[in-house]
Parts: sequence; structure tokens; C-alpha cells
Amino acid sequence: MASVHTAPKSVPGPLAVSPKVKSLCFALMALGVAAFVFTLFTDKERAWHAYLTGYFYVFVLAIGGLFFASIQHIAKAGWSVNVRRFSEALTAYLPVAFVGGLILLFGLHSLYEWTHTEVVQADPILTHKAPYLNTTFFIIRMVLFFALWMLFQRKMVGASVKQDQSGADQLTHTQVPWSIAFLMVFALSFSLFSVDLLMSLQPHWFSTIYGVYCFAGLFQSTMAFMILMILWCKKQGLLEGYVTEDHLHDLGKFMFAFTVFWAYIAYSQYMLMWYANMPEETMFYLPRLAGGWMWVSIVLLLFKFIVPFLALLSRRSKRNPAMLATIAVLILIMQYVDIYWLIYPNLTEERVVLGIPEVLIWLGFMGSFLFVVTRFLSQHPVVPIRDPRIEESLHHHVVY
Repeated sequence: MASVHTAPKSVPGPLAVSPKVKSLCFALMALGVAAFVFTLFTDKERAWHAYLTGYFYVFVLAIGGLFFASIQHIAKAGWSVNVRRFSEALTAYLPVAFVGGLILLFGLHSLYEWTHTEVVQADPILTHKAPYLNTTFFIIRMVLFFALWMLFQRKMVGASVKQDQSGADQLTHTQVPWSIAFLMVFALSFSLFSVDLLMSLQPHWFSTIYGVYCFAGLFQSTMAFMILMILWCKKQGLLEGYVTEDHLHDLGKFMFAFTVFWAYIAYSQYMLMWYANMPEETMFYLPRLAGGWMWVSIVLLLFKFIVPFLALLSRRSKRNPAMLATIAVLILIMQYVDIYWLIYPNLTEERVVLGIPEVLIWLGFMGSFLFVVTRFLSQHPVVPIRDPRIEESLHHHVVY
């Protein structure tokens, strides 16, 4: 049976961000910066590994928001109009992520062995990969990718917020070709960006679906973060009559689907390498299946796939705000564990290093991300109220 929809009581405006929330964001940023600087002096390599982990975590949320918005425009989806602004808010972090990427350049020597000339010259494999894995080309790719991503963000999100004032239907239609172009650019650029930042930490190893693996975590965590932001705004009464349990149900289905997809890609990558048993492939998994890293791998399997899968399996759970919020928080935590699992064995294979520096640096990135996202929502209505497809979203029903 479809749920009963109440008529909107008022036009939703921007989000009112309390001083407490702003203070919390600044406090988290200050703690993150302090922890990073302190760790730089005590353990430089650990500091940059923690920085890369936190940086990639917030970056995928930002680019994930643009991906979600683009597929809605391409599908000409009406149901998602009332939740699309939250995905657009995530993209506001892309310029900050670009600055964070430039800062990361100072840590290349501490992260990537292919930046050491003497190491490359003594290694035939790295010498063969040098035309791609070199500092100059790395910087060129990073600048080019961010230039493209921010161009699409400006064109797509810019048109959406402009429509809040003009109400021109044409602005909705112009986003379709931009979205199609973005998806084609995104498929290649995000895959290469994942290879550059993460896979090249272990340059002798490679996987042809590494970018897909990172994408699966991207979309799963993006849905989780959007659900939490929407529930927070609903609690403040901003979305009454605009976002119902039917919208949450569909977002929950996305989160459930990519929970399964992440597990499928992870299994596909592992199974093929385990079956082939080739040294150049198994070198990635061997340290992650021994000692303390084995427990991290088990935790990842249990709490990024099995628990969310079982919890979101029923229709009722995807329509339960408390259940959705709980699983969304779990997925966001496990997204950090996943990125940490990809990065940190390259710092130390013998033991698991996870302490106050890692937590505080990650919280610093989260503070900056929350500040930028909430600032965007405080400057624009939380619902694109003049989108021509909003009536479809207002009367959205899920019957399956």
C-alpha cells in the first residue's frame, strides 16, 4: 500500500545553520590541522598516509554528489527533484578538494616510491611505467581532472540554483547534455584518479577493475551521507511534504544496491587473483590476509557488506528513518576503514597503525566538508522548488 502524502505546508528555504554547528566544524578543522602538523614532525610518512586517507574520503563524497545529480538529469527523473539539492551541495567541496590535492603534492615523496629517481632507475618495472608514473604527468592529470570536474559542477549545479530565481524550464533541459558529457569524462578521470592516488602506492601491482571498486564505495557512501543530511533537515521541519518515506525508500534501495555491487566487485577482484595465484597480483592481498590486517579485512566484509545487506533487505527497513540512519552511519565508518585498508598496508605490513593522528586528521577533513556543504545549503533553498518536474516528486509513490 502506498503511503499517505501530506501537502507541503510552506515553501522550503535555505538551511539555518546554528552557531554550534559552525563552531563544531571549525573545532574539527583545527584539531585536524594540529594533528597533521604534529604528526609531520614526529612521523612524516604516517602523517601523509593519514592525510591521503582523509582527503580521498571527502573527495569521493564531493564527486559522488555530481555523479548522482548527473544520472538524475540524464534519466529525466522526477522522483528525485526534492532530494537532488543535497547531492548538489556535496559538489560545493570540489574547489576545496582541488586545494587539498595541491597540498598533497608536497607529500608525494613520502607516499609514492615511483617519485624516487634512484628507485625507478634500479627497477625495470618502474622504469617501464615511468612515462605515466612521473611527478610532472601526475600533476598535469590532477589539474586537468579538477578543471573538468569543476567546469561540469559550475554548469550543472549553477543552472540548478539559477533556476531557483528565474524558473526557466530550459535550464533543466540544458543539464542533460552536460550530464552526458560528465559521465563520459567521469568514467575515465575517476578511474585514473583512483589509480594515481591509491593504486600507485604499490606500483608493481595492478588491477583492471580498481577504479570500479573505488566507484562502488563512492556511490554507497554518497547515498549514506545524503540520507543523513536529509534526515537532519527533516528533523528541522524543512522538508515537510516534500521528502517522504517514499523518497527515503528509493535512496535506501540505491544504498542497498551498491552494498551488493561493492561486494561483487571486491569478490571478483579477489577471486581472480586468488585463482591465478600470480606473484605480481597476489602481492596486494598477502599482507591484508595476515596478522592484524586479516582482522581489518574480516571487519570490512562483515560491516560493509553482510550487516548492511541483511539490514536493508526488507522493504520495511528502507522506510524506517532510524534504521536508515543507523546503517548510513555504519557505511560511512566502513568507507573510512575501506580506504584505510587500501592505503595503510603500504605504510606498514607488519602491524595495524590506527590511532589518534588518523582519527583527528579524518575529523579535520570531515569538519571542512560539513562546513562547505552546510554553507551551500544555507545559501540556497534545500529543494529546487521551481524545477518543472517537482510535481512528480511531490506525488512520488513507491509500490514495490
